[in-house]
Amino acid sequence: MSRYKTVQALASGLCALVWLAWPCAGFATEEDPWAPFNRAMFAFNDTVDTYALEPVAKAWDKVVPDRVQQSIVNLFQNVYTPLVALNNLLQGKPHAMAVDTARFLANSTFGVLGLFDIASTWGLEKHDEDFGQTLAVWGVPAGPYLVLPFLGPSSPRDAVGYGVDSLATVYWFFTDIRFTVGPQTVQVINNRAQVLDAVRELKAASVDYYAAVRNAYLQRRAAQIEDRRDAATVNDDLYRVEE
Repeated sequence: MSRYKTVQALASGLCALVWLAWPCAGFATEEDPWAPFNRAMFAFNDTVDTYALEPVAKAWDKVVPDRVQQSIVNLFQNVYTPLVALNNLLQGKPHAMAVDTARFLANSTFGVLGLFDIASTWGLEKHDEDFGQTLAVWGVPAGPYLVLPFLGPSSPRDAVGYGVDSLATVYWFFTDIRFTVGPQTVQVINNRAQVLDAVRELKAASVDYYAAVRNAYLQRRAAQIEDRRDAATVNDDLYRVEE
């Protein structure tokens, strides 16, 4: 199956989930109108994480050196840098787009295909943009808070943005899905290993883990859209079972 067909199926699934969540609006609060659906999805994601992903991530963290883990993070961040640059352009930020392009060229060459973040040592700032943020800049409302299976916290706007970003990831676009599952699995496990302590601490400190994750996510998302520097203080992988 091609990645294009896979993303088409994912997009259809996201639309279906938004449709299924809609009837829950009458049973929850104004702050979180789809709370019954969201809590069910959150519980599902947490179960998958607790019994499947977290144990694998713990084993990974024990056997894979920190430097190697960081290089894997760098590699995948570099893979998606052209997409970040494109979203900066669509948001009317040509300077940020130019910096992203320079980062990609520097890390792809001197950084050995992105394994080493040479660009940051040269003072080229890293940005974190996606099409969900682009839609926000264009004035598209977020819609209600929405928890997606495996993908975690989102909104109707960001669900659409995720689908568009997936389609626009040119590295995998023409590649058979059989050849992308391995690298993406490594990415998911490695990303989860990066936040083992953060997730454990958040669970321990939360009276309502669902609400804590929701509030932290919404605050971070607002900071990302407004390009506030405090958006970088929390890792997105704190909320997601997979990327």
